[in-house]
Amino acid sequence: MPGAFLLSQLPMSVRVSLHHVTRYRYERPIALGPQLIRLHPAPHARTHIPRYSLKIIPTTHLLNWQHDSQGNSIARCTFAEKVSEFAVTVDLIADLAPINPFDFFVEPYAAIYPFSLPDELAYELAAYLQTETAGKLLGDFLAAVPREPAGTVQFLIDLNGAVQRTIRYLVREEAGTFTPEQTLAAGEGSCRDSAWLLVQALRHLKLPARFVSGYLIQLKPAVTPLEGPAGPAEDGADLHAWAEVFLPGAGWIGLDPTSGLLTGEGHIPLAATAHFRSAAPITGTAEPAAATFGFEMSVARVAEPTR
Repeated sequence: MPGAFLLSQLPMSVRVSLHHVTRYRYERPIALGPQLIRLHPAPHARTHIPRYSLKIIPTTHLLNWQHDSQGNSIARCTFAEKVSEFAVTVDLIADLAPINPFDFFVEPYAAIYPFSLPDELAYELAAYLQTETAGKLLGDFLAAVPREPAGTVQFLIDLNGAVQRTIRYLVREEAGTFTPEQTLAAGEGSCRDSAWLLVQALRHLKLPARFVSGYLIQLKPAVTPLEGPAGPAEDGADLHAWAEVFLPGAGWIGLDPTSGLLTGEGHIPLAATAHFRSAAPITGTAEPAAATFGFEMSVARVAEPTR
C-alpha cells in the first residue's frame, strides 16, 4: 500500500477499528506444527491501541504469548489434532492522534552525517549493522549518495526519497523478499522489497537499521489540501513494511521508502527485526497438502471529533 498521505492532515484524533483475517483451508485434515503469529502491536508502537483481540480457528488449540530476542510479541499456537482449516483473526481499536514525526532529539555528535557510533553503542547494535555483500547495482546506488557533511535528518530524508524515486511500488503476491540487487534490477518492488533495500543501504552507510512489518491505516482527509498529495480516496488498511534507523538520542526512527515519508500515526509496527525473515506475520510448518489462502482487511471509523 503506497501510504503517500500523512494522517497528521486530519484535524484531531480519530478512533478506528481494524479487522484482519488470514485463512488457510486444506484439501484434507492435516497436521500443523507450531504456528508463530506476529500480529500484535510492537512495544514501541506510538499509536494508542486501547483494545486488541486475537482469535484462532480451530478453537481446540493451545496459545502461548512470548517475546522474541528483540522484544516483539509472538503468539505461539499448537494443535493436538489434525485440522482442515487454520484461520487467524485480529480485531483492534486504534486512536489515530496526529504524531509529529520530527519530534525527537539527536545527540550533538550525531547531528551531522557522517558520524561514528561510540564503541559501546556499536557493540549493542551489531546485528543492525550487518550487511549483505553489495552487488554492482547496489554499489552504484550507494556511490550516488552524497557523502559531504550534511545534517543527519536531512540526509536520511534524502536517502529515503532516493529509494522511493528509484523503485516503483507494486503489489507483489509472491512469497519472499527480493535482494537489493533484484529490486534495483527490476526498478520496482513491494513495500517489503523497498524496505529491505533501504535497510541494507543504511547499513552500508554505517547507520544501524532494522526491518519492520506492520499495519498501515490511511483515512480519507476531511478537506482536500491546497498543496501536496490529495490523500486516499477512501479509508483503508493493509499489511505494510518499512525501515527504522537508529539515531543516538532519538532512538529508532521510521522511514517508509514506499512513500518517501517518515512514519506517522497510521504506521502500527507489529515486528521490528534485524532480518526480514524474523518479521513474517505467520510462520510454521504443515503437512504437505493443497491449500486455499484467504485474506480480509477492513477499517471503520468508531469515533471522530465534530468538524
